[in-house]
Amino acid sequence: MGRVERKQRQKTEVRSAIHQAAWQMVKKEGWQALSIRKIADAIEYSIPVIYDHFENKEAILFEFAKEGFLLLSKKVEAARKKYTDPEEALEAMAKAYWSFAVNNEEYYQLMYGLGMPSCEVDGQNVGCVCYDQLMLETVREIIAAGSNPDMDYKLKFYTLWSFLHGLIAMNRMKNSPASKNMNQVILKDAINSFIRGLKG
Repeated sequence: MGRVERKQRQKTEVRSAIHQAAWQMVKKEGWQALSIRKIADAIEYSIPVIYDHFENKEAILFEFAKEGFLLLSKKVEAARKKYTDPEEALEAMAKAYWSFAVNNEEYYQLMYGLGMPSCEVDGQNVGCVCYDQLMLETVREIIAAGSNPDMDYKLKFYTLWSFLHGLIAMNRMKNSPASKNMNQVILKDAINSFIRGLKG
């Protein structure tokens, strides 16, 4: 192995170590507790080494957020591909979105706690069809086949997104009046009512 290759491999290994140490801190203490100094201590490197790989703490958090958007988009895309009927597809995508949020709390907090509206980050897509575009197009498809094809599909998409976020927030409450299973029942009822509204 040549000098350049060896240097590149070492750089990749250090970046991976930073990534792993940061993620363990996020899972253990929450993303607010993450710091460059803590990461440097964890991997036993100096602080300047961390800055050689990431501009600042926010750059590390954005890296995780992009991973989250990629994972979410893949799950929503997989749910969409299971159905040819757009109504069934929309219900499956809403459930996939909810399931991702419930089972990946650290990612979800990072993705939306940083104010990132979608999987488009700094003009670079995460590498797959973005979940919001998939859901938006499916909402549009249902409306187009209904009795009121001029309905504002973007407004309806944001309505869908709003109640999904609301239900997820309820699920995360320590003293939530609804259990996880009950939230799934609520989700199904809400999405079915939503779909009926789209059809006009």
